[in-house]
Amino acid sequence: MELLVNYGGKTYVLPDTIVNTFVVVIVLAIFGILVGRKFKRLDPAAKPGKLQTFMELAVEGVENLVVTNMGPQNLKFAPYIFTLALFLLVSNLWGLVGLTPPTSDISVTMALALITFILTQIFKFRSNHGFFGYLKSFTEPIVVITPVNIIGELANPISLSFRLFGNIMSGGLILTLVYAGLGMFSPIVAPVLHAYFDIFAGVLQTFIFVMLTMLYIGGDAE
Repeated sequence: MELLVNYGGKTYVLPDTIVNTFVVVIVLAIFGILVGRKFKRLDPAAKPGKLQTFMELAVEGVENLVVTNMGPQNLKFAPYIFTLALFLLVSNLWGLVGLTPPTSDISVTMALALITFILTQIFKFRSNHGFFGYLKSFTEPIVVITPVNIIGELANPISLSFRLFGNIMSGGLILTLVYAGLGMFSPIVAPVLHAYFDIFAGVLQTFIFVMLTMLYIGGDAE
């Protein structure tokens, strides 16, 4: 579902992946507001409901992941990691409702990877005590491999974004070909492919992206 935007007398086409990104953000924002209001009205002495139990388990699970992979001193990153995981999970599963997953657009995955990259550079700058220490870190352990260190640093957001984009986009492309090729017989095969490409691959790629984000940031935020 593309969106036509008129700005400055010119008409621009907004891709469906970008439109779906805004929809996912709005849905998650509404969900967060409603859950927050519900939790504020909870009676601490009452028996926890299903939603409260689920959310507590989810938050505790993310906090344990952060502590394990980034250290207890970086527990402050848990809200960001939880938000990132939730956005990626919903975006990757978006194809189940017949819409294009936002993460099948390289601009979306690259934006997420760049956030990780910027955070990594900020904490690398801080941990090396300033600009000159930051530059010196690229010359370790020996000056000769400085170009390799720089290329390796720049390769992180590229590999992070392309891995997620490639897996989600290829899954959607294969499903499109199956529906087009099998026609009326596609419902026989499609559910199995949806279970793999949308659910299994979607959850797996969410986990991989989040784990790499924690490792990249945690390595420089010690």
